[in-house]
Parts: sequence; C-alpha cells; structure tokens
Amino acid sequence: MLRTILLRASLSNLKTISGSLHEISSSASSSSSPSLSIWRRKKEIGKEGLIIAKELKRLQSSPVRLDRFIKSHVSRLLKSDLVSVLAEFQRQDLVFLSMKLYGVVRKEIWYRPDMFFYRDMLMMLARNKKVDEIKQVWADLKKEGVHFDQHTFGDIMRVFLDSGLPTEAMVVYNEMRRAPDPPLSLPFRVILKGLLPYPELREKVKDDFLELFPGMIIYDPPEDLFEDYPSSTESECN
Repeated sequence: MLRTILLRASLSNLKTISGSLHEISSSASSSSSPSLSIWRRKKEIGKEGLIIAKELKRLQSSPVRLDRFIKSHVSRLLKSDLVSVLAEFQRQDLVFLSMKLYGVVRKEIWYRPDMFFYRDMLMMLARNKKVDEIKQVWADLKKEGVHFDQHTFGDIMRVFLDSGLPTEAMVVYNEMRRAPDPPLSLPFRVILKGLLPYPELREKVKDDFLELFPGMIIYDPPEDLFEDYPSSTESECN
C-alpha cells in the first residue's frame, strides 16, 4: 500500500515538473516571436520617462546642452522608458527629437533591427515631409537588412502618398516588387487607392497588379475625377 502511494506521488511530481518545463519552453518561444516585438506593444511612459521627455523638449533649442543631457541621462533610461519616449515623440510629430532618440536606440546593447521600429520612423517622417531624414532612415534599414512584409510595404507607401511624397512612395513600391515574399492583392489595392491623385503612377501599378493577379477587377473612378491631371489615361472601368 505504501509503495503504491509513493509511486503515485512520484508520478504526480513528474507531471508537475513536466508541466512547468512546458510553460517555460512556451514562454521562451513566445518571447522570441516577432509578433511580440517591443515596437508593437502598448507604450506607456513611466514617471522617469515623462521627466526625461519634458527635459528633452526644453533643451531642444540648445544642441550642445541637449547632446550633453542625452549622454548623461537618456542613455541610462530603461529600455521600456526609452521606447515609450520615442513613441510619444513620434506621436507628437517631434521630428528633431525623434531622430535624436532614433540614433540613441540604435546604439543600445539590446537593440536589434526591427521592421516595426523602422516602419514607425518612416511613417512619422512622411507625415512631416522630411525627405532627407527618410533617405537616411531608409539607408540605415537597408544596411541592417531589415525586411518588410507585403502589408507593411503597402501601409508605408500609402502614408507616403497621403503626405504628398509620390517619388519616395515609388521607391518603396520598387522595393516591394523586388521583395522575396509572394505578392498579395490587398497591399496593391491599398496602394492603388492612395495613387488616385497620381494617375500616371497608378497606371503603372495597375498594370503590375493585373499581370500578377489576372482576372481580378480594379475599380477605376470616373475620368472627370482626374480632370486636373490631363496626362491621365485611366479607363472608365475594367
């Protein structure tokens, strides 16, 4: 009887240990999942982050003092605080300070090239029509081998178009066409909608779409929508 009880207890302990190991393994696997990128999580600024953000805004008109403060205080921020302050500056369209923190983040020991980090930077810069900074960030992500998925390409290009940057948007489009991922129809539809004010560019993307997705239908608005663009060759409807 005693032997049976001891055997059952041992089996119970083994199940508990096995379950714990499974939970640890699942947790480790989840933490390395791209879907849990720190740049996708909700970013709430802590007390120290708020103090640092306020001081950075106060010092931004004094480059020397600002750089000194960044070296002495910002570099000591916890990762979560640094990420949240950058996200807040991006939300407020504070381009100068965002670029400063962008540089700080890329020097941190914990930094890893991340699609969402670069997506957020590019979208903020596009909203503010900062072409030189866009080129700088684009060069950095190319150097680091950052890979955008098809939906992110479409989202970035749409923001560029909505911000009146068609040339920069087409650079993104050409990168999207060269990407190894199989093309998806939804990003193309997002791009085509954003290209409505640019009929010549839209015609090019439309041709690519129809070649990639034969048989699919594209809605073309009435031609009089483009009467301010005499070079338009859009048809009434497919």
